[in-house]
Amino acid sequence: MSAKKESIGRTITVAFLVCLVCSVVVSTAAVSLRPAQIQNQLIDKQRNILSIAGLLQPGLSIEEQFAGITPRLVDLRTGQFSDEHDALTFDARRAAGDPALSKRLDSSDDIAGIRRRENFATVYMVENDAGDIETLILPVYGAGLWSTLYGFIALEGDLNTIVGLGFYQHAETPGLGGEVDNPNWQRQWEGNRVFDDDGNVATRVVKGGVDRNSPQADYAVDGLAGATLTARGVENLVRFWMGEQGFRPFLSNLSAGEA
Repeated sequence: MSAKKESIGRTITVAFLVCLVCSVVVSTAAVSLRPAQIQNQLIDKQRNILSIAGLLQPGLSIEEQFAGITPRLVDLRTGQFSDEHDALTFDARRAAGDPALSKRLDSSDDIAGIRRRENFATVYMVENDAGDIETLILPVYGAGLWSTLYGFIALEGDLNTIVGLGFYQHAETPGLGGEVDNPNWQRQWEGNRVFDDDGNVATRVVKGGVDRNSPQADYAVDGLAGATLTARGVENLVRFWMGEQGFRPFLSNLSAGEA
């Protein structure tokens, strides 16, 4: 009986020591790999920005290509550039959950379904030698059917014509809402305009397809078959971030040279 108790005790001790050693190894690996994970996330984000802006060149390093893009922090409350946080490392997602760094949206304003909007956002600019903006890349996000879609919209220097729209993270249904990643659908956004002649956000995702002979064709893309709610979510998030609660004040200031 004593030998049996001793055997059980030894087994428990060995199991405990094995678990302890494993936990130390896993924790050490997680800590040591964290900088590499952060760096990989940054490179992936930069790759998406370059791709959506039509600037990605195969064969060249992401860091080298991204060196031509300038990140700037924007205060969404004023529509002005800001130096309050570091533009490259500012975490907009964390800020959106912090009442001190974000604004709770009224339901009437929250067409993107995000509940809170961060006070600051990092934008990315491509400028020519004269200092004029050639491409402006803006972060956008909003609710789809099953997830929040995170992406970027790139505008030409006129701050109205769309260069590209794409998402780097979402959990929409493959083959349905997941078709937001389909290059053919993404290409429909290229060359479209955000604002109509009266300055209103005119972007639309049209169920059943766009009438190419319609005056609205310059502002619209085809809907996604079987994914009406995801398509509507994309329309709503673009309209939100291009509107008064998003980047519209900043775009107006930038266009007037007052940002």
